[in-house]
Amino acid sequence: MSEDRSDLIKKYALRNAVKFDGEATVGAVMGKVMGESEECREDPEGTKELVNDTIEEVNALSLEEQKEELEDLMPEFFEEDEEEEEERLPRLDADEVKMRMAPYPSGPLHIGNARMVILNDEYVKRNDGELVLFYDDTIGSETKQLLPDAYDMIKEGLEWLDVEWHETHYKSERMETYYEYGKKILEMGEAYVCECDQKTLQEKRRDGKECEHRDRPKEKNLELWEMMLEGEISEGEAVVRLKTDMDHPDPAFRDRVLFRISEKEHPRVGNEYTVWPLLEFSWAIDDHLLGMTHILRGKDLVIEDRMEEYIWDLFGWEKPEFLHYGMLRLENVNLSKSEFQQKVKNDEFKGWDDPRTWSMQSLKRRGIQPEAIRDFILEFGMSETDIEVPPSKLYAKNRELIDSEANRYFFIPDPVGIELVGDLEMEKAKISRHPSDPDRGYRELDTKKTVFIPRKEWNQHQNEEVRLKNFCNIQLEGKEGKITGYENKDILKIQWLSDGIDVQLEYPDMSVKEGIGENNLDETKKGDIIQFERIGFVKIEKSDTFYAVYGHR
Repeated sequence: MSEDRSDLIKKYALRNAVKFDGEATVGAVMGKVMGESEECREDPEGTKELVNDTIEEVNALSLEEQKEELEDLMPEFFEEDEEEEEERLPRLDADEVKMRMAPYPSGPLHIGNARMVILNDEYVKRNDGELVLFYDDTIGSETKQLLPDAYDMIKEGLEWLDVEWHETHYKSERMETYYEYGKKILEMGEAYVCECDQKTLQEKRRDGKECEHRDRPKEKNLELWEMMLEGEISEGEAVVRLKTDMDHPDPAFRDRVLFRISEKEHPRVGNEYTVWPLLEFSWAIDDHLLGMTHILRGKDLVIEDRMEEYIWDLFGWEKPEFLHYGMLRLENVNLSKSEFQQKVKNDEFKGWDDPRTWSMQSLKRRGIQPEAIRDFILEFGMSETDIEVPPSKLYAKNRELIDSEANRYFFIPDPVGIELVGDLEMEKAKISRHPSDPDRGYRELDTKKTVFIPRKEWNQHQNEEVRLKNFCNIQLEGKEGKITGYENKDILKIQWLSDGIDVQLEYPDMSVKEGIGENNLDETKKGDIIQFERIGFVKIEKSDTFYAVYGHR
């Protein structure tokens, strides 16, 4: 056994162990060394034995000892890691770090929300700080309504992503605090109660014209404020506006609304409150009172930064630091929660774990690993450039994690039976459970004169020679397959089965393909992630009637 192969395996075993808190895994290391070394591929049994021995030796070391040995063998690992992480997540120049994530509970977290929560979590973990989960549950719009179940679904998603938080707050439980500071800002003469209708308000703001109510006495504003709180003024009849510069170049910044009336029932506090703060006011108050040091948000919300700063200046408060990132979109993926709400409500979607929602619940159903989502998000770091990437980028991250662990099986969608013509030279075909892990053994498939192949291949390869994988070569003619030999020729290889079990496979568009899977699927269980050869990775949802959910190729 060569020194080169031993060093290669030792290097990858140490790298895998250091990356995953001291525990290297056989599958991950085998995948790396088999992909890189022809010598390893030529002797899979010997390579597997050496990998097992090396991992046992490496895992017996402490994490610090592993790092020391890896630095000797592969010093560039630490240099690259530090440089990449520094570039992606710039260090925070602060002795203390306290940040908050603020999901709006109109549905569960989806892949678009993952960037906000993971970046907050990573910054806090790297700086030994504190993270606050703050449900941003003020009354929303008609199209983006609060859902009672969303609170728990968000929490489930965070826990699945391994996001750790230290405090939990709800805006709906802090209304009296907002009222206290709303009154103060009215007493300061920096805000007023506006009774203009929405159209008039928008027109005057656009034209830079002051509202007729802007200069009314403080006493009158406070009187109207109390009437709003007492329910004596109805929805749409009055709002509280901040006195900003009516000549500001951005019309949206001119006398922005701080409070408005909504008579909708709230899922947590019912009809106890009807006067609700807008986001920038509530955040200006909470970020100060709860001691936030850094506020991370999308660059499209810069106006909220300016509003918070304006209010902090009025009260003479110290300002936290803002951090911004650009939009991250997936190509051809719709992430509208308001649209999803309607489709779930109308039974167009089968629930919030429907793959089309791209929720954490749906990604978990498909076998996407939380570590893959974290790696995918962190790869883009804090870039303020808007990015659109194909979902295959996420799938590639997931494949790195599951490929080495997922056993292989045959599944024949929409099967067509053909009769083999010629002599059968084997009773059973032997196929490895995993091509790079011989220790997992082999599956055996019965070989009979009648075999089933996918209808797609049957249609596309008439009058061609194809190979029934690990079995024989045939000339496909109608519903006959003339055996032409058993050697492994360089021709198309297709799946086949002589018998099997009924399988249903759900795809991300919620279509379901039916077919037969090999009898060896009986050794699997619910929750397993496997690979249907030539089809992709799937997660088993029901093992009794064998229902699986497609992940990706």
